Amino acid sequence: MNLNLVSSEHSKKVFQESKFQKHDEQTKQIVGTVELTAPIEVLFEGVDIKKYFQSPLTPASEIGQALDTVEEDFAFLFVGHWLQGDFGQDRKDVGGLVRVFLETFKNKKKKPALILKTMSGPASITDRGQILKKIDIIKNSIKSKDIPNVYLFHGEISDSEINQLHNHSKIKAMVSLTKGEGFGRPLLEFTQTKKPVIASNWSGHLDFLKPEFTSLIPGTLNNIHPSAQVKDMLIEGSQWFTADYGFAGGVLKDYFENYKKYQDNGKRLAHYCKTNFSFGKMQEKLDVLLTEKIPEIPKQVQLKLPQLKKIELPKLKKIE
Repeated sequence: MNLNLVSSEHSKKVFQESKFQKHDEQTKQIVGTVELTAPIEVLFEGVDIKKYFQSPLTPASEIGQALDTVEEDFAFLFVGHWLQGDFGQDRKDVGGLVRVFLETFKNKKKKPALILKTMSGPASITDRGQILKKIDIIKNSIKSKDIPNVYLFHGEISDSEINQLHNHSKIKAMVSLTKGEGFGRPLLEFTQTKKPVIASNWSGHLDFLKPEFTSLIPGTLNNIHPSAQVKDMLIEGSQWFTADYGFAGGVLKDYFENYKKYQDNGKRLAHYCKTNFSFGKMQEKLDVLLTEKIPEIPKQVQLKLPQLKKIELPKLKKIE
């Protein structure tokens, strides 16, 4: 490669620090090391501020009507895939988030809601059923019948509908206990609502989630569980983040009880991200990178063939 582009400082660091021993296929002896030697730069995934922005929700919209059926006036929102892995081991740690939420607000007189915009794979009735089954298993593990509500948004929806979801008055904050992100664009898109964000204090999204404007959850690095490993991608011996569930529960509780003190952070984070991580800023950085790293871009040229002399065949004599 002449140039490698990755979406975050976290991804860049992973590539720079990863090294693998190369073995001879026959003798199995070490014959070298596979590591990054080519230039690598960060090109973030800019948020399209024409699609994601603070906007009053149209009451007649389908998203609005769906959210109006939510009993609670205060809801935390999670957006992301519920990927493979045993409880607490899936990459986004959706299972862990659900458990923390239920444990934090069980037996409380007044409770918030948790809204999950999630799928495991392509939208289908089967996938929806599997997600609901996972939620029920976690709910049944809680030693209380008085637990808060968890709502599921399942299926494909447009950018416009996601922005409507973000902006609904019942959605107060986005929360993610993710174990690792290459970048975490859904978190960036949500910032444009000017509402606060709660997220894991590790990996790609830390490029744009400034600590002074974001509620970051501490935790530890642990080996990827066998149930979450993916051949040639999430491999044995690799590590990712596990959030401190007790700390996360305390943050959720404080948001619900003292929401006003976090609202200014949401506004400041929105301005910072719009100023520094928009799609326009991404285009500007790409232009700089291509100019500096690849000074001569290949250009289309017209194919010009040389003029050939007219070929004259000898005249043949007719044989009588």
